[in-house]
Amino acid sequence: MGKLSVPGKPGTPGRLSAAFAFPNPVNEYAARITAGLVVLLAAVTLLTGSGWGLAVIAAGFWLRVLFGPRISPLALLSVRVLAPRLGRVKLVPGPPKRFAQGIGAAMSTAAAVLLAAGLAPAAWILLAVLIVAASLEASAGFCLGCAIFGLLQRRGLIPEDVCEACNNISLSRT
Repeated sequence: MGKLSVPGKPGTPGRLSAAFAFPNPVNEYAARITAGLVVLLAAVTLLTGSGWGLAVIAAGFWLRVLFGPRISPLALLSVRVLAPRLGRVKLVPGPPKRFAQGIGAAMSTAAAVLLAAGLAPAAWILLAVLIVAASLEASAGFCLGCAIFGLLQRRGLIPEDVCEACNNISLSRT
């Protein structure tokens, strides 16, 4: 059995840290495909008024935040099936993408809670905002969460070591 990570020492090898690892770098095309799938699922959820759809969307975001693309069905489909068929890779830093997934997790969870509390209009507004953000990522490659991440970096609210991980990656096509 492998060692567990040592608290306070990021990057310490162990099964626990490996379970919660997020890829860095990330293939932008796979991220864009995942965003497109989120848009489709969210649009169907919005049109049908499905509370289960909101729960599935929130669960998917949480799986991607916590485990990267290893468990989320949408991410697995994007990374293992759809993106390889494009034959294109554009590597981008992972931490901003994880941050963006966290925003999606918070928004979709809040929407599910609002719907459960009987505040459907507020829930659907949050879901519509999520659709807009995911649509920007899917269609134009503009990651709103990544832009917010960059703003927080410039303001000094994200530590240098996280910033270093973003600045040391070369954006390339293979």
